Amino acid sequence: MKDILDLDRYPLDREGSAEWKRLVETSIAALEADGMFNLEGFLQPGMAERAVREIQPVMATRSHMHKRTHNIYFKPDMPELAPDHPSLRKVETISHTVCADQIPGSLVLAIYEYEPLLRFLAAAMGKTRLHVMQDPLARTNVMAYRAGEALNWHFDRSEFTTTLLLQAAERGGDLEYRTDLRSDDNPNYDGVARLLEGRDPEAKILRMKPGTLNVFRGKNTAHRVTTVEGERERMIAVFSYYEKPGMMFSAEERIGFYGRAA
Repeated sequence: MKDILDLDRYPLDREGSAEWKRLVETSIAALEADGMFNLEGFLQPGMAERAVREIQPVMATRSHMHKRTHNIYFKPDMPELAPDHPSLRKVETISHTVCADQIPGSLVLAIYEYEPLLRFLAAAMGKTRLHVMQDPLARTNVMAYRAGEALNWHFDRSEFTTTLLLQAAERGGDLEYRTDLRSDDNPNYDGVARLLEGRDPEAKILRMKPGTLNVFRGKNTAHRVTTVEGERERMIAVFSYYEKPGMMFSAEERIGFYGRAA
């Protein structure tokens, strides 16, 4: 794995060492302060490009195009809100997805399954242990956004979101986010409305470099990928980890996300 990941800079393979503990501590501190941490240069030079070469033929011919109009909650209605509440304004998402079963033996899957990465992430997230997902489609997805396309405002279902940027767009395709916009005790609907109206001064934009591992609190952090411009598509791997082993999507969820159950 040393040929793939920069383990000198990010010593995942030296669990318990002083260097490993410092990395965990700085990641925890960044999560507390900013709601996210970034490991820039996580991939060795040339590895992001290699991953793109592996995935591009599948992305170009067999990816699932997902186009939908939705609100930030991905719910058809919210009984506690009036249908015209500004936090329920409609936005559009367009993306292309390659599933884990379409890229067996790939660089992306090898990184996703790298046990020292799971142990590091568990420590940074304050978890006893993390497990890879068993679902053959959902465990790892690679998402692409082409010119004019975007992933619009939403909250994730999971507490943490882990991604690895493989290719940046020529322009646009940035991560815009608002940390801790809501909590388990406070949905902050008025704050959500302000964000959607472009009136939240705490919203930030992050321009990541390919090869960056990004971890953020997706459940309470509203986020989107801004509209992509130019010929080069934005391509990012999404890693799904769980505290419980054996996690699977239902057939209905697979069809909703990927257009197929198997």
